[in-house]
Amino acid sequence: MDANLHSPERQLIELRIEHADLNAMIDKSEAQAPTDELMMRRLKKRRLSLRDQIQRLERLLSPDDLA
Repeated sequence: MDANLHSPERQLIELRIEHADLNAMIDKSEAQAPTDELMMRRLKKRRLSLRDQIQRLERLLSPDDLA
């Protein structure tokens, strides 16, 4: 049972949810007038990090057949 909680598929789902939440938060913050520049940079940096993690997991779960 614990194996499913830490499976790469489960991690991928959680990362995608977090990435979508950050997208929504960034879009909402940018639509409002004054925003905290430091907070926005941190949110965007985290979003990029999540995107990289998602891409790594996707490659792990569906390796190329060329090898």
